[in-house]
Amino acid sequence: MGMTDKKQPKARFNIDFQPRLFSTLKGYNKEKFSKDLMAGIIVGIVAIPLAIAFGIASGVGPTEGLVTAILAGFLISALGGTKVQIGGPTGAFIVIVYGIIQQFGLAGLAIATVLAGLMMILMGVFKLGTIIKFMPYPIIVGFTGGIAITIFSTQMNDLFGMGISDVPANFIDKWACYFQNIDKVNLWALGVGLVSIVIIALTPKFSKKIPGSLLAIVVMTLVCWLLKKYTDIAGIESIKTIGDLYELPHGLPQFRLPALAEGETFFSTVQAVLPAAFTIAMLGAIESLLSAMVADGVIGDRHNSNTELIANGVANMVVPFFGGIPSTGAIARTMANINNGGRTPVAGIVHTLVLLLVLLFLGGLVSLIPMPCLAGVLIVVSYNMSGWRTIRSMCRQSRGDIAVLFLTLLLTVIFDLTIAIEVGLILAVVLFLKRVMESVNISVVEKEMSLHNDGESDEKLVIPANAEVYEIEGPFFFGVANRFEELQRNRVSKPIRIIRMRRVNFIDATGIHNLEIFIDSALKEHQTIILSGVNPDVREALEQSGIVDKIGRENVLDHIQKALARAEELSA
Repeated sequence: MGMTDKKQPKARFNIDFQPRLFSTLKGYNKEKFSKDLMAGIIVGIVAIPLAIAFGIASGVGPTEGLVTAILAGFLISALGGTKVQIGGPTGAFIVIVYGIIQQFGLAGLAIATVLAGLMMILMGVFKLGTIIKFMPYPIIVGFTGGIAITIFSTQMNDLFGMGISDVPANFIDKWACYFQNIDKVNLWALGVGLVSIVIIALTPKFSKKIPGSLLAIVVMTLVCWLLKKYTDIAGIESIKTIGDLYELPHGLPQFRLPALAEGETFFSTVQAVLPAAFTIAMLGAIESLLSAMVADGVIGDRHNSNTELIANGVANMVVPFFGGIPSTGAIARTMANINNGGRTPVAGIVHTLVLLLVLLFLGGLVSLIPMPCLAGVLIVVSYNMSGWRTIRSMCRQSRGDIAVLFLTLLLTVIFDLTIAIEVGLILAVVLFLKRVMESVNISVVEKEMSLHNDGESDEKLVIPANAEVYEIEGPFFFGVANRFEELQRNRVSKPIRIIRMRRVNFIDATGIHNLEIFIDSALKEHQTIILSGVNPDVREALEQSGIVDKIGRENVLDHIQKALARAEELSA
């Protein structure tokens, strides 16, 4: 009786979604909670001025910034793949959010953010988390520096108290507008902004616990309020506050659908904002995973990239329906959480509760914050974000990396982030291929060759008189394939050609195509092709293309000695 065939189980597609909140709650105790509570309160205090400033700088308002920090912060902590990540709006999104609002309005921003969230979820579902972390470093440094310069340039109107109602979005036009209105500078507003910067810079020298941005806002808001109340100085009276320019929060945020402009359809808007949505998704994924990697190094943990992407995607799909803006993991707030003792996602959840209390009960105080003070906060953020020390050190590296860095930076500043990332990636890929091509060596050997590179011996192998060996060292892809074709075309070839492929660990479609042309040409001239040292992966590709059958299986060998013996046999 024969053995019964067992059905092989079908491979299942598993989604890598394992929120760290649930695993960290096992064995959770009062001591851990007290540390998380303190860290969460401090991070919440740190996040207050940043959420307000990022919301205003993005072209929405303080309420939207706080709502984003609350909802996104909660979802990223509750569903994320790290223990200590703090999510919310970040400076990196200011430029792109402002540009989307200028071009497509708030409805366009909401749709772009939802699409970006969907893309991030799909990245996590299809386990692309580890791949995204391999974004070339010069591109990251370049667009981060470009964003920092752009943020700095957007704050000049508020810092100098010019009161320009319609500042151009374009970088060059923006600075032209500033110089045209230089006579409108309010020295009192400039003083408030500069003192705010000084307070932020000096605070760490006296206290590591008190956030410099919060101290600057409290001090300068109090000073401006007292001067306005008890003096009649004209310059002081004209300093704008948040309450003068924005509607302040009242109660919990309400669910609302994006309101499209007249004549626009949902699908036409989706089509228009799709490139911007892709940029938001890539930027959010990169920043969040970089933040998670930094946190891992500090606390000695290992995050789950795919879970982190899914959590960020869910956050970005939810916040637009409550008026929020794009969000991601924030490196500065995450480090503040770690430094103050936070070790589980509970600290991140506590930080969102602190922000919720501010939204519900401190709206009146938020309205008194002077705009030049917020400008000072954002100027410090842009300085910290610029990474000028990194740029300076990278200028000592290869000219290719320098070109990618500065091209990405300039395109981010002059055009937008979407173009900068696209062009930067293309240039980085071209430079990478160039370096790979330069590292690949193709040579022709006649008469005799040595085996010492194989680690066997320094034995000399004699090559038959009517044979020659083409040695390829490195991947046989499209760039190298053309070099190989040119080399053999310019030679008076011998009847037997041995192609030594011991160090060819990869061959692409172009390489196979060029090899086929080479073989067909040789066969027409009644020449014999022998392949030597073919590894299993390359052999499989050659089998599928039909090359092995074309030259004969007896001419595909795993070692040069066998190939030379085959050539000797054919010569006889």
